[in-house]
Amino acid sequence: MLYPVYVHPGDETHAHGAIVPDFPGCYSAADSWEDLPAAIQEAVEVYCEGEDAPVPEPTPLERLAEDPRFEGGVWMLFDIDVARLQGPAQRINLTVPAGALRAIDQAAKASNESRSAFLTRAGLALAREQIAKRPR
Repeated sequence: MLYPVYVHPGDETHAHGAIVPDFPGCYSAADSWEDLPAAIQEAVEVYCEGEDAPVPEPTPLERLAEDPRFEGGVWMLFDIDVARLQGPAQRINLTVPAGALRAIDQAAKASNESRSAFLTRAGLALAREQIAKRPR
């Protein structure tokens, strides 16, 4: 899933610094641009380790770009593998009507995802929506 990340470019003596606002307090750094995606993925995994909370949806970049706390750097979108944040995968058995399965497979293919990834993403989105509607 693409998450906005605020990057302070480094130089010959300083690493590139990264802030992942959707995971408050999650920071990372890398000496090269090539190493930055892996460093960000690792930082988010460590941040979520042992947490039982749902993974947050990405904040729209347009909203973050207006935030005065972020200056002197650049916004970038990084593909964070959220499946790795949920712990090990568990095999399940589902019974789905044939027409629904065709629609699911078409949507998964259109979004370049496996059936499992698509169903997980859709299920989590619905779960977050339901949780947000609950009275506190």
